[in-house]
Amino acid sequence: MKILLSALTCFLIISCKNNSDKKFDKIEKSKWLIGNWENKTKEFFSREVWNKKTDSSYVAESYILVEKDTVFYEKVDLVERNDSLFYIVSVRKQNNEKPVSFYATKVTENELVVENPKHDFPTKISYNLITKDSAVGKIFGIKDGKIIEESFPMKKQN
Repeated sequence: MKILLSALTCFLIISCKNNSDKKFDKIEKSKWLIGNWENKTKEFFSREVWNKKTDSSYVAESYILVEKDTVFYEKVDLVERNDSLFYIVSVRKQNNEKPVSFYATKVTENELVVENPKHDFPTKISYNLITKDSAVGKIFGIKDGKIIEESFPMKKQN
């Protein structure tokens, strides 16, 4: 009986340890996003800054400047809940500034893909790490009846 009880106790400890090791594994795979990402061209300057908020969430602010005017601004929460990863974005002057949720369909150490087929545009957002200090963000969807894919190359500044 003592052997059975000891074996059961060991099994429970190992099971709990394995479950805690897997906790927040999707957000952890996305940690390469953390930092200050920028793109400078003749036409615009863009910046996307990601920070760790908690063990299960990251936050970002992103904007695009044309000359000295902010033409685009958004806030993002990347949150892992119940083994699912959500990309929740609020864009200034869009959707009454209410957050829109996207569900992660692919999460690896160098790629994040989130989708919301019910959203008007975009329906899909991806981030691809090219090198440790270079990434490309992309948005996909249908706009005015045309399939659109826009790319946003970024260089890490820190």
